[in-house]
Amino acid sequence: MAVLKDKIKIKNLSKTFYQKDKTTEVLKDVTIDVKENEFLVLLGPGQCGKTVLLNIMAGLEKPTSGAIEFVDGKPKMGDLGIVFQRYALFPWKTVMGNVEMNQKLKGVNKEIRRKNAQKYIDLVGLQGFEKSIPKQLSGGMKQRVGIARAYASESDIMLLDEPFGALDAQTRYSMEDEILKIWEKDKRTVIFVTNNVEEAIYLGDRIILLGGHPTGVKKEYVPDLPRPRNYTDDAFLKLRNEIVANTDLAL
Repeated sequence: MAVLKDKIKIKNLSKTFYQKDKTTEVLKDVTIDVKENEFLVLLGPGQCGKTVLLNIMAGLEKPTSGAIEFVDGKPKMGDLGIVFQRYALFPWKTVMGNVEMNQKLKGVNKEIRRKNAQKYIDLVGLQGFEKSIPKQLSGGMKQRVGIARAYASESDIMLLDEPFGALDAQTRYSMEDEILKIWEKDKRTVIFVTNNVEEAIYLGDRIILLGGHPTGVKKEYVPDLPRPRNYTDDAFLKLRNEIVANTDLAL
């Protein structure tokens, strides 16, 4: 197997929030090397600081100490592909209007940006819905718009913050398959946050288990499972049980 080069180096990252009468240390000495084109999953219980870590990577928060190094140069604000927990779509804009927004803000020619947006609308399977507005779409379709918009940013780094957490179970399974198909077609470096052990194993090339108070890296797992993975496979269940035993995530 070819050795993947480093894409992002997170070094001894810590984050403390200071309030008038309270100090909360959320992250402590987090060190992670993210490889180029890998699907990396950050797994941990709710409120453990996963989103804070992702926000620091996105430039939306600043660390208290430590650093994040982007090996190919730090992306400019707005150049990262980000998919949020909630849909975060412009409700008055069409699917096309939402997907092309990043490039529109950058001043890209209308014809070019719409051609690029159409590529990613097709990639997430929303062709025919270009003129629909969010309220006309199902939850899964709205999240596909968010994914298409992130890919249309043309960043080679994608940050996904529990993007399927608000979906029903069946739609979630479908979206897991979709995000893998998109990743396999259009390889990029993906950092995916979840609190769901099964989802982490199903998706991840590597899984970084976060935990503790304050949160740090507990353990790294590399699922030695062929794709597509099966939730009921013995090896899948064995790894699930091992991870659950090492965390306070609920069964």
